Parts: sequence; C-alpha cells; structure tokens
Amino acid sequence: MSATAVYARRFVSLVKLEHTVFALPYAYTGAILALGEVPSARLLFWITVAMVGARSLAMALNRLIDAAIDARNPRTARREIPAGLLSRGNVAAFALASLVVFLIAVWQLAPVTRWLWPIPVAGFVVYPYLKRFTWLCHPFLGAVDGLAPVGGWVAVTNHVDATPFLLGGAVALWIGGFDIIYATMDLEIDRDQGLHSIPRRFGVGTALLVTRAFHLASVLLLVWLGLTLGLGPLYYLGVAVVAALLAYENSIVSADDLSRVDMAFLTMNGVIALVFLAGVLADAIA
Repeated sequence: MSATAVYARRFVSLVKLEHTVFALPYAYTGAILALGEVPSARLLFWITVAMVGARSLAMALNRLIDAAIDARNPRTARREIPAGLLSRGNVAAFALASLVVFLIAVWQLAPVTRWLWPIPVAGFVVYPYLKRFTWLCHPFLGAVDGLAPVGGWVAVTNHVDATPFLLGGAVALWIGGFDIIYATMDLEIDRDQGLHSIPRRFGVGTALLVTRAFHLASVLLLVWLGLTLGLGPLYYLGVAVVAALLAYENSIVSADDLSRVDMAFLTMNGVIALVFLAGVLADAIA
C-alpha cells in the first residue's frame, strides 16, 4: 500500500468518516421538512459536502485539543495523534482543509448561510474544552449537533424562523442524552484526570435518568414538529420507531450493568437517525 493510501486511511479513521451517517440525516430532514419535498440534487450535493466538511473539522479539532487527554486514557490512547500515526501538524492541516471544504459548500447554498457559518465552527472549538470545566458539556454537544437540521432548513429557504428549532431541539436532546450514556465508559478516567461529566457529578443512576428525560423530551418535540407542519402518518410511524429504539437503547443500560455501552451501541444511534430520515422522506413523497 502506498504512503498516500496509508495516510488517507489514517485520516478516515481520525474523523470516523463512516459515522457521518449520524449527522447527515439531520441536515437532510431539515431541508426536506423546510420544502415539503425532496430538495434538488444540487442542493443535496452541497448540503452533503458542507456536512462532511463540518464534521471532519469538528472531529479534527476535537482530536487536536484532546490529544494529551486521549493519551492518558487507555480507551483512546490508540487514536491517531497519541499513537503517533498522525502528527499535530498533519491534523491541523486536515482541519484547515476541512474548513475550506465547508466554506466552499456554504457559498453554494442560501446566501444567509454565508453569515451564519461561524456559529457551528465556534461550537466545534468550544466543545472539547468544556469537560475541563463543566458537566454541561453533554447538552452543549447536543446543541452543536442540533444546528445540523437548522442549517439544512436555512440552506434551502434562506431565512431563519422558529420551526426548525423544534427539530434542532429534538436532535440536541437525543445526542446530548446519548453522550451522557457514552460518558459512563470513562467515569474512572474522568475522576482521575479531573474532567467533568454528568455521570461523574451526579452518579451513573441519576445520569441515566437524565438521559431518559432528554430522550422523552426529544420524542415529544418530534411530535410537536409534526403537528406544527401538519405531517402525515408515515412521519409519525417513523417517530414511533425512533421512540421504540430509544426506549430499547435506554433499557439495555443500568447503573449496575454498563457492559453494552460500546461501539455497537454507538452504531444504533446511526440506525435511529436513518429511521427518522426514512419517515420524513416517506411522508414527503407520499
């Protein structure tokens, strides 16, 4: 394998490119719901490019900022920077390239996005630092991810109104709740390193209750969104399946058994995102 191919694979691993499936459906659903139909191929292409660039930038910044913390955590010590597979300079250059890709895509979308793009980028920079200071890092991460459907909406309408924030709020609570569960994997490491999380601050049992409250509120916001937009039964079928999957996800973890919090658990959230997109898409083309 050539050196170029090796480095390409390392960058793909760095940003977990296969997990872009988590973020893309949010932007697509925002765009579809805004128009009441499937956007043009051109719009979908540039939304996709923007999301890939944005997520790659976010992951690269996260890996750069957290490199020292990752090196002290056995679960993350094999990541590219602490393992010596990529240098900080390599990742900084990749982050800059990702920003350029993101901005090129933004300039192909609705003009108002050219003024709003610094908002998610600021979120990408701030988020990795928060666990050093506050357990509110989880809802903040959710809020940053919740910008994706709002961005998709604005990218095709060229204006900002309140409705997409129902979907953005649902995504924020969904991802923030999941991140709380995911943080239980590093509970002891966080204690040792003086890092903050809801599981560390309030205990695992309370943290899981917070997750369940977040996920219930997320489903309720999706129902509210459907009522606001007058969506049909296929949308609600998608929401019902999402609710069932979230309920299952919460049922397989407890304060006494966290053994199922792993990458397969993470993958389930990608499935949930795709199920919701399928419901929105089916309703739009019915």
